[in-house]
Amino acid sequence: MKELWVWVEPYDKKIVTTSIESGATAVVIPDQSRAEEAKKLARTTIISPDGDLKLGQDVVYIKIEGKEDEERAGKLPPGIKVIVETTDWTVIPLENLIAQREELYAVVKNAEEAKIALETLEKGVTGVVLKTQDINEIKRTSKVLEESEERLELVTATVKRILPLGLGDRVCVDTTSLMKRGEGMLVGNSSGGMFLVHAETEENPYVASRPFRVNAGAVHMYIRVPGGKTKYLCELSAGDRVMIYDSSGKGRVAFVGRSKVERRPMILVEAVAGEKKLSCILQNAETIRLTKPDGTPLSVAELKEGDEVLAYLEEAGRHFGMKVKETIIEK
Repeated sequence: MKELWVWVEPYDKKIVTTSIESGATAVVIPDQSRAEEAKKLARTTIISPDGDLKLGQDVVYIKIEGKEDEERAGKLPPGIKVIVETTDWTVIPLENLIAQREELYAVVKNAEEAKIALETLEKGVTGVVLKTQDINEIKRTSKVLEESEERLELVTATVKRILPLGLGDRVCVDTTSLMKRGEGMLVGNSSGGMFLVHAETEENPYVASRPFRVNAGAVHMYIRVPGGKTKYLCELSAGDRVMIYDSSGKGRVAFVGRSKVERRPMILVEAVAGEKKLSCILQNAETIRLTKPDGTPLSVAELKEGDEVLAYLEEAGRHFGMKVKETIIEK
């Protein structure tokens, strides 16, 4: 996912605290003597000459004043995070560098410039480095990053088979975020076909809603996490990042507060979308729901053949959670 760094020069405690509260993943403090002070405010990544990431070593700053500087930035070894700043803020150097390297960060002065940098060549930069003394600009830029989160094209899948199974181990994913109706997580028996399992936002006579929770399914299943990657549900633990999606396919990052594995009766759901078959194994209970195309939840207890639910399709094939091109058959 895209990152927001804030460049704090001259040092201002209020800028640092606003950055952290607005969700900045790091603050850049060139003055090492003030970096120590910033560390006391909250746990966050400090980029300074002797910080968590060393400025000039782990992170290299280059001002692009001509083609020579652009070439120097492009030739830095892989693994080094590169901050580039253009003198007149033109897109062309960014386009060239985005095509050449990963972990590229662009200096911006406001939310408008951040939006352009994040959308350049569709892929955009890894993150933006905001240089400002305006706390409201930090908040506006943070909002731009939230709105630039991943968006997937969800499809309608038709349920073809529902089979109650015996007992199995299922995973409840409790997050530090509240979800609303129409939101959930993408899970599936295959990374090539995943269902939007709805969050526990609904009240019922037997149990209160748990809008921070997705009862995501069997331990072996894939769940989509940031960066277009997947994990097995059984791998999740507190502090991990997962993706939450709404019924339009818009995604946002959430953090796992607790991953709870319990033995419960399970149910197999198989569906088709076009010529693609997909399946998942969920807990067999009224509170577990898939998501209809209009965003409303549909309980597995009421599910029947012919029902339509939201799904996501891609080419199957993963190696340690990363997409790979290979011949693979999953049943």
